[in-house]
Amino acid sequence: MDVNQPKQEHLLALKVMRLTKPTLFTNLPVTCEDRDLPGDLFSQLMKDDPSTVKGAETFMLGEMLTLPQNFGNIFLGETFSSYISVHNDSVQVVKDILVKADLQTSSQRLNLSASNAAVAELKPDRCIDDVIHHEVKEIGTHILVCAVSYTTQAGEKMYFRKFFKFQVLKPLDVKTKFYNAESDLSSVTDEVFLEAQIQNITTTPMYMEKVSLEPSIMYNVTELNTVNTGRNGCSTFGKMTYLQPMDTRQYLYCLKPKPEFAEKAGVLKGVTVIGKLDIVWKTNLGERGRLQTSQLQRMAPGYGDVRLSLEVIPDTVNLEEPFEVTCKITNCSSERTMDLVLEMCNTNAIHWCGISGRQLGKLSPNSSLHLALKLLASLQGLQSISGLRLMDTFLKRTYEYDDIAQVCVVFSHLNPES
Repeated sequence: MDVNQPKQEHLLALKVMRLTKPTLFTNLPVTCEDRDLPGDLFSQLMKDDPSTVKGAETFMLGEMLTLPQNFGNIFLGETFSSYISVHNDSVQVVKDILVKADLQTSSQRLNLSASNAAVAELKPDRCIDDVIHHEVKEIGTHILVCAVSYTTQAGEKMYFRKFFKFQVLKPLDVKTKFYNAESDLSSVTDEVFLEAQIQNITTTPMYMEKVSLEPSIMYNVTELNTVNTGRNGCSTFGKMTYLQPMDTRQYLYCLKPKPEFAEKAGVLKGVTVIGKLDIVWKTNLGERGRLQTSQLQRMAPGYGDVRLSLEVIPDTVNLEEPFEVTCKITNCSSERTMDLVLEMCNTNAIHWCGISGRQLGKLSPNSSLHLALKLLASLQGLQSISGLRLMDTFLKRTYEYDDIAQVCVVFSHLNPES
């Protein structure tokens, strides 16, 4: 083999260009004072320049749009678009032209060609054009591989390819925090608050078009990022939700288990799937990007084998007058049946009305029962309700519950004549 053999010239030429939005023309204003030697020469030249903004000639951004001069940055979640052109530079007809475009990432190879059929012939000075699109879903190095095969008039099969390497960068930094809230009086199980911190780590501002949470099948979600002002809610971030470079914004969501899952005590134990964030933004002249996080998970708080919660309790009660509360007792075990006994212990401010040591009977796994109890308050002010104990006679195990809830006690025995 002759190592000095000249490189074979191909009859076809391949050109690949990235398709991006244009940018505003940037000029560098040159000014001087009127008493300097140039006088008003520089000012007049800027006024006569068609690319400057009339009345604001010293403003760097002009009125004209310019095509990109380089490949530019590509961010995760954006759509990569490229124009591929194969031109016949020869004076002969080329046959069976096949153009193939693949995108190689660190984990896969994707075929981006619009058609895999070969073109029968290509006459001189004619071209084959194709536009490819791909939503970028991986960060790191990407290689666009463009391959061209054809047949000459002499029947010789020819083949060549070109490689175009580019980096995909991360546009946003997303951090999440979970807050477990105790059950309020209208809910059966605990609510979960999710705080999502989103930071713009690019060098350009972003318009945050949408930041929403898509919950899993177990939860209903309420967005807490709007303020109700009349009929339509107003965003807490204002009308123009721009996120400047390196700025961070917090979004808050409240998730509540659906009734069919809330009634099953064992379903929400341990690690549960909350959902995923869907983020849509726009940059530059309306270039759109979208990211979806992986499924977010949280560790549900542990309640042991038995959980006791208050379902109904008055906000305010009268001093030395009995009032009623409704408790819910849940067997959180998924395997064992319990035989429960309720014991009530008085405190200095709260006295239970009833018989301590009451048999509640057997409670099956993942099931619950409601219990109405009466109390009497002997001291005014905000008092804590405590002093309940549950004993499982099967295992001889006792569960104590202190500071179950709080109630405001007022003195209502007023003399009508005073």
